Amino acid sequence: MINLKVVLRKKKLSNGNFPVCLRITKNRKTKYFKTIFNATEDEWDSSAGKFTKRNENYLQNNRLLIKFQDRALQVLGEMKIESDDFTLEDFEKKYRVLSNPVQNNVFTFWDEIIDEMTSAGRIGNARVNREAYKSILKFNRSSNLIFKNVTPTFLNKYEVYMRARGGSDGGIGVPMRALRALYNVAIERNMVKEEYYPFKTYKISKLKGKGVKRALRMEDLMKIVSLDLKQYPWLTNSRNYFVFSFYTRGMNFADMMRLEWKQIDDERIYYTRSKTKGTFIIKIVPPVRNILEFYKGQSLSTKYVFPILLHDDLTPSQVGNRKHKTLKNYNLHLKEIAEICGINKPLSSYVARHSFANCLKQKGIATDIISESLGHQNLAVTQAYLKELDSSVLDEAVELLL
Repeated sequence: MINLKVVLRKKKLSNGNFPVCLRITKNRKTKYFKTIFNATEDEWDSSAGKFTKRNENYLQNNRLLIKFQDRALQVLGEMKIESDDFTLEDFEKKYRVLSNPVQNNVFTFWDEIIDEMTSAGRIGNARVNREAYKSILKFNRSSNLIFKNVTPTFLNKYEVYMRARGGSDGGIGVPMRALRALYNVAIERNMVKEEYYPFKTYKISKLKGKGVKRALRMEDLMKIVSLDLKQYPWLTNSRNYFVFSFYTRGMNFADMMRLEWKQIDDERIYYTRSKTKGTFIIKIVPPVRNILEFYKGQSLSTKYVFPILLHDDLTPSQVGNRKHKTLKNYNLHLKEIAEICGINKPLSSYVARHSFANCLKQKGIATDIISESLGHQNLAVTQAYLKELDSSVLDEAVELLL
């Protein structure tokens, strides 16, 4: 049994409206396809599946909705003739073709992809795509944009637009890569022909960020380790996170956030790095032990070491939101810590990892040992990594010639 209807999906948007969707149901499974329309409840006739007279352009909009339904019915008819044994995914692939006036819209499709990312727990990716969506929508000045019109010229103009607003190579590269990934998915789902792919001509590789990695020398790091927090109790967690990261070979914030007590024994910490999936076995040195004992004494009722995820059963969306909020506060606190310690370098969570590598370099540790400590897949990655760090060791080497 197949059922097709245009509905107002009860998923409120930020502006208070609801998305108008094409709903397909087959064998008790349902899939929604967004249209270009949103509406309030009083603008929608649920039983008829169309706009009421309270909608400003209800006649024109209802005519377009009929076209969407007719296209879907045509696809269903063609598939039924071929075989009754088709899935909603099969329907989706055939429905998303170039002639489809809704799904060929970049922003409509982008909305769907962001929803898919959110449902899959890929909250960070969803957030990056949402910001890229907003930026390109603002540049385009309209939600009417089809994939065929995303040309190399369009991309070059967007780059100029971003640079005029102070955008750096790295900053421009983020939304460009998000748009490229979206375009690749659109080709994969038969929404646009590969011959229109603009990124064969427009190369994103030219937008590599050139920001220098920030790293502390050992003497500055020790200022943070020995900082008396009695006057600054609100900085306790952030200082602990930074020191813990440094002494655990630059463990990043996402892995610290998810670190569980069961991953720790008397002598070692065992974890898999979320970014590279590399496995780490780290010896617990005194500064790390002190931090672990501090949080053990906090008696938090969760399986996690640090008071970041405050419940064991958070949804992926809740985990992502908690990470975003806590990391933002952490980085703000690190700037305050740098000021208190008289450190004239901008601190962020990643500076702990960079500093770990830099301090090993400063101590004369071989590059291959540093590479293994960081979990890099090959020595070339480490050599490039160290090249961007603090050059003071090289400065001192030059001074020996004086």
